[in-house]
Amino acid sequence: MIWNEKYECMPRKDLNELQLSRLKAIVYKVYDRVPFYRESFDKAGFKPDNLKSLDDLRRIPFISKKDLRDNYPFKLFAEPMSNIVRIHSSSGTTGKPVVAGYTQNDINMWAELMARSLMCAGANSNDIIQNSYGYGLFTGGLGIHYGGERMGATVIPSSGGNTKRQVMMLQDFGTTVLTCTPSYALYIGEVAAEEMGIDIRTLPLRIGVLGAEPWSDNMRKEIEIKLGIDAMDIYGLTEVLGPGVSMECEQKNGLHVFEDHFIAEIIDPDTGEPLPYGETGELVFTSLTKEAFPVIRFRTRDITSLNPEPCGCGRTVARMRRVSGRTDDMLIIRGVNVFPSQIESVLMEIEDVEPHYEIVVERKGSLDDLQLRVEVNERLFSDEIRKLEAVQRRIQNELESVLGISIKVTLVEPKTIERSEGKAKRVRDLRPKE
Repeated sequence: MIWNEKYECMPRKDLNELQLSRLKAIVYKVYDRVPFYRESFDKAGFKPDNLKSLDDLRRIPFISKKDLRDNYPFKLFAEPMSNIVRIHSSSGTTGKPVVAGYTQNDINMWAELMARSLMCAGANSNDIIQNSYGYGLFTGGLGIHYGGERMGATVIPSSGGNTKRQVMMLQDFGTTVLTCTPSYALYIGEVAAEEMGIDIRTLPLRIGVLGAEPWSDNMRKEIEIKLGIDAMDIYGLTEVLGPGVSMECEQKNGLHVFEDHFIAEIIDPDTGEPLPYGETGELVFTSLTKEAFPVIRFRTRDITSLNPEPCGCGRTVARMRRVSGRTDDMLIIRGVNVFPSQIESVLMEIEDVEPHYEIVVERKGSLDDLQLRVEVNERLFSDEIRKLEAVQRRIQNELESVLGISIKVTLVEPKTIERSEGKAKRVRDLRPKE
């Protein structure tokens, strides 16, 4: 089913005309109201009147997360505080957080996009949605919540944590849609089976709307097997809106970007030059309808590609390939680019290996060194040493084949690696701070 056929199935020509009209309006607005954009445009020799076609967007400078932090907290708002009805922010673990403001129209638009997203995933007004994303300043909780209510579904605002209680609600409330990070979905399944003796596959749960961290197709298979659900990928980020920027449909062949509200570009992360459809690079977003905190050509650092061809589900908006990693998560080990998702994809193919791992990065001399700690199941860990060594060798060989470098692998006991009730932390960086 499709929530809004008018926009989700709009012919490309009409969609591009709508995008250009909205882009012109938002560019004039930020130039008039936000000093940062005015100075940035002027420095690049760009005036709003120069915007004649969508191709002219590439003449506008990028904005980065550093720019957002440098203008903390409200300097990038395009509306007065009297019109701001809500504020969200990023975690700010690496400095000042990114602060996003919302007008009431922004909140309404967000709810509309989340209703689209949930229906895109296969949910409907008869579903019971257990929302295990964190509430508060994080955008995930309230974003999903308002979208579920807009669609007419029943929403359980369970938030993250208290995992045994999450399992109890899945069982007692008849939850049919679970929304959380993919790593937390696996942890819920683990706690249910190993600590509570409950097989989630026997419950009414049928869909998982999972996002907020990169995850591989192999992890998707693991989740679907262990929880007995359709695991669907959702994408969003605080800087652009929150969840609801793009969403997978039942085809699982890319995430539909809601292009009536966002323009997506792919650029070469090194040169900043735009790349054609189908090529892999860094994702850049321009918001077209956000009133309080519009962003023009925001560099997400996420690595993906775009496909403009209509989907088998009937939607005509472009699809982005599932994010394979982030340029700022990329590790350069002995001259080779390594993404955690590449490692995860290999591990999920190997029997007796649990979906819990930790990448440890250290500096040895002038080079960075990577070690991998991987959990194995109880059966293998209690088996004879030569079987453990055989699995260890296989992991090392598979990783070397995929990455082109050798990595030291250590197998550890079950439950050794810390679990996450939110975003999983896969990398432990022990390199000295510059």
